[in-house]
Amino acid sequence: MNLTDINEIRALLSRHGFRFSKSMGQNFLTAGWVPEDIAEGALLDENTGVLEVGPGVGCLTEQLSKRAGKVLCVELDKSLKPVLAETLAGCDNVEIIFGDVLKQNLPELVREHLGGLRPVVCANLPYNVTTPLLTAFIEAGCFDSITVMIQREVARRICAPAGTADYGAFGIFVQWYAEPELLFDVPPSCFIPQPKVTSSVIRLRRREKPPVEVGDEKLMFRVIRAAFNQRRKTLVNALSSQLGVLDKENAARVLVNCGFDTKIRGETVDIVGFAKISDGNIIHNRRGFVGKMH
Repeated sequence: MNLTDINEIRALLSRHGFRFSKSMGQNFLTAGWVPEDIAEGALLDENTGVLEVGPGVGCLTEQLSKRAGKVLCVELDKSLKPVLAETLAGCDNVEIIFGDVLKQNLPELVREHLGGLRPVVCANLPYNVTTPLLTAFIEAGCFDSITVMIQREVARRICAPAGTADYGAFGIFVQWYAEPELLFDVPPSCFIPQPKVTSSVIRLRRREKPPVEVGDEKLMFRVIRAAFNQRRKTLVNALSSQLGVLDKENAARVLVNCGFDTKIRGETVDIVGFAKISDGNIIHNRRGFVGKMH
């Protein structure tokens, strides 16, 4: 069966009485080159264990199973159970769990089902839960790489450097833990039903260590969130209004001590800069300029 042939997909879904769910963000691929290129981009081998979220009819799963030691699929939609039982019947190294991956203990799931293999994520992610899924994968700390198809807009934000319009808090979070790489774009015509936006495939490679040392990682991300919650304001105003423990005078003092102009905005500060500002806040705290930061 050709799992990307639109007529075969429609016949398959009709045979099992399946209907697309908008709430689950279901868009199935209808271009054979896409799952092949996604699987190739994941850099798999027989020693790799893949976690795939939302396998759909199994077109990407089929390609992953040809390249990896094992594929573990987690599918939220139980109505796809008979569909996947038919389409993946010949894939002996595929295991399917039906449930919400966001409710799973991911390190435990990997140990139990992908033990002894190099764990990675490879998936066509539902657009409506991209951010929480990527956050969960990164924070789990157990995946060597994450190769996923997501909205192009989100992919650009993840890969954006400082000083660009797409640069923001979530992109910095991802770049702190991983090295992102934009692989290729996928037009809406490659899906059924067709989404309204272009998709992109990105690969995130886990960093062995953060790009720079920082005294208090949690504080640094508080500073970053403060900077982008009011991104049109200067960093002095954003920090003094959002952190709740710095007045403008001391916020300006922190920036000057870190070598920054007091008129800069957060969108122009790179990861190294935010680490310096965070450490500057800690120094101020120790000297009694500001209250406790936690």
